[in-house]
Amino acid sequence: MIKAGIIGSTGYAGAELVRILLGHPQAEIVWYGSRSYIDQEYASVYGNMFRLVDSVCRDDDLNALADEADVIFTATPQGFCASVMSDELLNKVKVIDLSADFRLRDVDVYEKWYGITHKSPSYIKEAVYGLCELYRDQIAGARLVANPGCYTTCSILTLVPLVKNALVDPATIIIDAKSGTSGAGRGAKVPNLFCEVNESIKAYGVATHRHTPEIEQELSAAAGEQVLLNFTPHLVPMNRGILATCYAKLKDGVSEEDVRAAYESCYAGEPFIRLRGSDLPETRWVKGSNYVDIGFRIDQRTGRIIAVGAIDNLVKGAAGQAVQNMNLLFGLDEKTGLELVPMFP
Repeated sequence: MIKAGIIGSTGYAGAELVRILLGHPQAEIVWYGSRSYIDQEYASVYGNMFRLVDSVCRDDDLNALADEADVIFTATPQGFCASVMSDELLNKVKVIDLSADFRLRDVDVYEKWYGITHKSPSYIKEAVYGLCELYRDQIAGARLVANPGCYTTCSILTLVPLVKNALVDPATIIIDAKSGTSGAGRGAKVPNLFCEVNESIKAYGVATHRHTPEIEQELSAAAGEQVLLNFTPHLVPMNRGILATCYAKLKDGVSEEDVRAAYESCYAGEPFIRLRGSDLPETRWVKGSNYVDIGFRIDQRTGRIIAVGAIDNLVKGAAGQAVQNMNLLFGLDEKTGLELVPMFP
């Protein structure tokens, strides 16, 4: 059995890790870390875990945890994982970080967009970006995995076949994305109160959202050239889900058949990517699952493609992807514990 410890287990992503790992046939949770609820029963924080989890919440001492676990998940705010990273830790245990601390390959870009000093930049080069569909082989041999962001996972996977196959002009990419409120975390914030969110939709982080450079980084790698794009996220009054609607100008002579072949070739055999064909994705059809649904339409009048992706932000956008990475790290079938049927209604 893989012994797993979770730091930040009482946040939404941490709680989703608990839910998924409890059903994993080859993993057990040995540490429910939570700075806010030390010595409290985990089931008192999340009542859905009543009689399923009898452990109490512990602190965030990674060095002590490393003596008990095979893998540590850090579902923590930006800066925490970087502040505790060391060779001593990585020589004992594998780390899957759900924050942005090791996602960006340029430390200056990280510090600019996140507004904090990176505490362990020497590990950025070693960290593997944990998007399994793109970096499966590198993940398998890693000590430190940078689990991608939710908006980024949906946006990158929706667009990679187009830029990788040079089907669109990368300078014309626009991403319009919507997320449920769980993406903002569990902390009490006035903008996320029910009365502030219900019956409304708003754009935020316009031209400044911190997932922008992460998307650009990975699309640039796929395209083989620098990609600059517009990314605008929106908050919608639902619990879970991300829908990314992506626009780009098709290059001359690119047909619908070319686009379809690019998606089918890029994602052939991918267990968690579902190409919807003539149906466009909806968040309700991926809720509670690790699936990414992708579809597209071509506007012949404007010569643009509209590609749409949908994920559950807490599963494929966070905890599910983290478990998928864990499976690869320990040589398991990456679907293990993740063949979750989407919940509806």
